[in-house]
Amino acid sequence: MADGPADRAAALPDTTATRPTSRDVARAVGVSQATVSLVLGDKWRGRVSERTAGAVRDAARDLGYRPNLAARNLRLGRTRTALLVVPALTNEFFARVYTGAASVAAEHGFGVVVYPAPDTGGRARDPFASARTALDGVIASSMATQALGSLHSSGLPLVMLDSDPADGTAAAHVNIDIADGMRRVAGHLLGLGHRRFLHMASSVRSWTFDVRAGALAETLAAAPGTSVRTVRTALAVDPARAATEAALEGPGPLPTAIVCDGDMIAAGACKAVRRRGLRVPDHISVTGFDDLTLATALEPELTTVALPAERVGERGMSALITALAGGRPPAGDLPVRLVPRGSTAPPPAR
Repeated sequence: MADGPADRAAALPDTTATRPTSRDVARAVGVSQATVSLVLGDKWRGRVSERTAGAVRDAARDLGYRPNLAARNLRLGRTRTALLVVPALTNEFFARVYTGAASVAAEHGFGVVVYPAPDTGGRARDPFASARTALDGVIASSMATQALGSLHSSGLPLVMLDSDPADGTAAAHVNIDIADGMRRVAGHLLGLGHRRFLHMASSVRSWTFDVRAGALAETLAAAPGTSVRTVRTALAVDPARAATEAALEGPGPLPTAIVCDGDMIAAGACKAVRRRGLRVPDHISVTGFDDLTLATALEPELTTVALPAERVGERGMSALITALAGGRPPAGDLPVRLVPRGSTAPPPAR
């Protein structure tokens, strides 16, 4: 005769008797269950001492206690999910941003969903029936709030990465010192003796590229005898190659240095120089920006600016969690680093 539901239920092991609870953790440390909840919910700062918080975490680990996130989220009305909006999924920089955000999110019991914006001129639509019911907050990288569409108007906390800090609608901004990076590039080339420049600028109109153009123009203007021509191109190798080839065929003397807004553009510029029968850096130096894996795959390897993409993601997620807790995220730009490699050298002798 087959077992009935009651028989099968009775045959199951009773794990509830041995599963540790928050009460067990509280009893082991000698604190209240509310204190345990604050510590394991990462809301203890300013309410519980570091010593007590450490003791609670140690006791929870020793007892094998894991908080019931589903039940806690139901009580709090929280999904513990953040949306990361990026211009493209194929760009290595944004992949690194996601890696950093996801690592911090995991430490706090959050998940991160990645959503690519539809295109550079479009407005991101809400990928959910209602973002407010599906998400706790939004992190947007290298975009303007106007491009976020219904996500911006959802009322969710918004953290902007690599975007205009003058936009006061975001809960926090996390920026890289982009201007310093371009000043370092210009200073490096000026120090090598270059005075004729070609700026292969991104055709995407955004805060980060406007800052690069402004910093380059300002630095070069302060050096006597310099000239610079700006040509815009897409952030891809083939369009950048074609645009650079056309620029090199123009009237007047050739530039001795090509400054590119990104490593992908720089790769196209290097191809254009070679197709003209010239060599990098013997005839023309080339610089990039980002320090993607591509930078060391080129020959010669690319002089570029290393951007702390993972740190951007980490700080962005931390800022969102802080904002959700009612705190004020820290300010200050993340530093960049110039990486000189074989694609730059003094200009050729006249």
